[in-house]
Parts: sequence; structure tokens; C-alpha cells
Amino acid sequence: MIKEYIEAALERAKYELIDDGEPYYGEVPDLAGVWATGKTLEECRRNLTEVIDGWIVIRLRRGLPIPPLGSCRVEELERLEISG
Repeated sequence: MIKEYIEAALERAKYELIDDGEPYYGEVPDLAGVWATGKTLEECRRNLTEVIDGWIVIRLRRGLPIPPLGSCRVEELERLEISG
């Protein structure tokens, strides 16, 4: 579920060259605040993957919604209470 969501996000990523020591810039417009840079396009894509993963974890921990990307969704499972 999370792997598929990250792949869907990477498919929507936009990349550009910027005037910086790490000239490759990538962002996922559908996910607010998700961006990364890298010295190569591959490095930027790897960094962006890590950012998306962390973004998902933070939103789940804070109980914030994660927007669907096409048919991909990440939903928090209800916590099970175990007594005994």
C-alpha cells in the first residue's frame, strides 16, 4: 500500500534544474511541502522517495489525511485494543 502510493507520487513528480550545488529539484505538486534536491536526477529521485515516506509517517502520526493519488490511498488502520 505505501510502496504503491510512493510510486504514484513519483509518477506525478515535476523536476527542474536550478542554480545550486544540488541542481536537480523535484517536487510532488499534489503533496504540500514534498520536495527534494540532488546532484543528479537519480539522487534527487531517491531523496524525494525518502521525503514522501517521511511525509506519510508524519501525517499518520498526527492523524492528518493523506490525499488519494488516483486509485492509491493510504489510510490509517484503526488501533486494536487488547485486554487481558
